[in-house]
Amino acid sequence: MHLHGLNIPDLFLSLWRGTMQCDPEDDKGTWDWMVLIDEVWSKHGEDVARATQYLPGCFDKPPRNPAERMNSGYKAQEYITWLYVLGPALLRGILPDKFWKHFCKLVRALRLIWERKQPREHLLEAHRLLCEAEEEFEKLYYQRKSSRLHFCRQSIHALLHIVPEIIRVGPGGYRSQWTLERTIGNIGEEIKQHSNAYANLAQRGKRRCQVNALKAMLPSLDSSRKGPPQGALDLQNGYILSPARDEFVQTVEGAYGKAISQYLEEEEGQTANEGWKPAVRRWARLELPNGQVLRSLWKESKMDELRIARNIKVQIYGDILYAEVQFFFQAAIQKTNEEHTLALVSVYSAPDPELLQESFQTVAQCEYCGEESLEIINITQIQSGVAMIPIGEEEEGMHFVGEKLGLDIESMGGAREEMDEDP
Repeated sequence: MHLHGLNIPDLFLSLWRGTMQCDPEDDKGTWDWMVLIDEVWSKHGEDVARATQYLPGCFDKPPRNPAERMNSGYKAQEYITWLYVLGPALLRGILPDKFWKHFCKLVRALRLIWERKQPREHLLEAHRLLCEAEEEFEKLYYQRKSSRLHFCRQSIHALLHIVPEIIRVGPGGYRSQWTLERTIGNIGEEIKQHSNAYANLAQRGKRRCQVNALKAMLPSLDSSRKGPPQGALDLQNGYILSPARDEFVQTVEGAYGKAISQYLEEEEGQTANEGWKPAVRRWARLELPNGQVLRSLWKESKMDELRIARNIKVQIYGDILYAEVQFFFQAAIQKTNEEHTLALVSVYSAPDPELLQESFQTVAQCEYCGEESLEIINITQIQSGVAMIPIGEEEEGMHFVGEKLGLDIESMGGAREEMDEDP
C-alpha cells in the first residue's frame, strides 16, 4: 500500500514538479522532466478534479484537485486513482515522450500485480517491466550523476522485489495493510479501560474474532448487511435488478425498438410481423456479483451532480469492449421458454490499437458512437463497471477507460457498493 500509494507517487511528483532537492552541482534548468509547474500544474489539477463526475461510486474517494489539495491530507486512494487510473491519459502530451512511456511501463506493471488472479505470464510481464522501469529510471533521471544520487530512493529498488515476493508469499492484495490498519483503528476506538490499555485491546480483538466467527456461521446475525431496496428483483447468483422501473410495459420505438426487435428475431428464429413493435418494462439499475451497482442513461440523464455509473466492460462476440447502458429489461424467449435479463447498450469503438501499444496497454481510447452501435446483451456478459473519461471536450466523443485497481480483491472480502432507495 505505502509503496504504490505514497512512496512512488511522492518520488515522481517531486521530480515532475521540481520540488526535489537540487544539489549545488546540479541545475534544474537541465531537468527536462520538470513540467508540472505554473499554469500546466494548475490545468492538470483541474483535469484531475473534472474526472470525478465520470468515476463510479466503486472508486470510493475520488482524487481532489492536486494543485489545491495535495498538501491537505491527500489519501493513498486518491494518489492511486490519480496516477495509476487517470495518469497515463492525462499526462500524455505533458510529460516528454520518453518520460511518459517510462511512466506507462511502470503503471502497466503495477496494474498487473493488483489483479486477484495472477497467471504466470502476467507475473513474468510485470517483473520484466519493473526491471526495465528501474533501469530506465537511472538512465532518464539519475543519469549516473553523483549530484542526483538522492533520486534513487529505496522505493525504486523495491520494485525489483515485488514479483519475487508475490511468488514467495502470495499476491499483495491478500496481505495488504489496508485491512490491518483499518482494524487497528476500529479496535483502538473501542478501548474503554485506558489504565490497562493493552489487556483491554487484547480482549476487544478476541471479542471481534468471536463475533465475526458467529456472523460467518449464521449470516442472519449480521444486522449490518442490508437487503435489496424495496421493489428490487433478486435474480440469484449475485445479480439484482433495482428500481426505478416502468410501472407498466412501454412500447419501444426508433433505434432502440429496432435493436430489440432484431435481437428477439434472432433468438426466436423467426421474423416479426410487419409493424410489430417491442414492448418492455425498463429497469434503471443492476447490482453485479462483484458488488458494483450499475445505472443507466435512462435515469442518469435526468439527474444532476452525479458520478456516472452506466459504463461497462463487456464481452461481445468474444471480444472485450466497452459500452454505455441505455436501460435494463427482461424478455421472455418462447423458443426456449426462458426469461432473459438483458441490457440495451451503446458500444464504444474498439480501443485505438496504436495508442494502446504505445502506452503499454494503459490508455484505451474509444469513441462514443451513440445510437449507431446499439446491441442487446445478457447481463452475464458484463464483467464490471468502468469509468469513461472524456478526452478534450465531451462533445468530441473521445474517451479513455478507467478501471478501479483491486476491485476483484475488494469483492473477495465482501465489499459491496451501497444501493440506496433513490433511482
